[in-house]
Amino acid sequence: MKKALEILNELKKEQIIKDYAIGGAIATIRWVEPFFTQDLDVFVVLKEEASEGIIDLSPIYEYFKNKGYLWDKQWIVIEGVPVDIFPADELERKAVEEAQEIEYEGVKTKIITPEYLIVLFLKSNRDKDIRKIQMLLEQAEVNMDRLNEILIQFGLREKFDDFKKKYYGK
Repeated sequence: MKKALEILNELKKEQIIKDYAIGGAIATIRWVEPFFTQDLDVFVVLKEEASEGIIDLSPIYEYFKNKGYLWDKQWIVIEGVPVDIFPADELERKAVEEAQEIEYEGVKTKIITPEYLIVLFLKSNRDKDIRKIQMLLEQAEVNMDRLNEILIQFGLREKFDDFKKKYYGK
């Protein structure tokens, strides 16, 4: 994973992207007990906003291609690590902006906080994401006031209340 992070930092240094942060299961593992995951999810803030709703990832793809990395299904495989790249929407941009800076094997990177992970997982609402929300709520130090602010800001407060009723009877 170290090499993948180095390449992502190069994308930022070369100004191909503005910023990025790790999300998904790998980010969740930062805050809870480890579990298996097969890929590294990365949310990228693009250098330029999409015009007419068209998102152009070709500069990123070209960069990886020129480095000799190949695509396998939806992943770019960097030194054996499948990396899934997601262009950030408004919520994800905020999550990247407020992500926590960490160091992994001497490489600086950013990782999405538990509060934003919960909101992102709630938004996608897949079974595996519901389990990650439960793990975060039960194992991580979640700032519930900040979580509530984010839920309200992105119109997901009611959905979270429904989640709590369904899984916690609250």
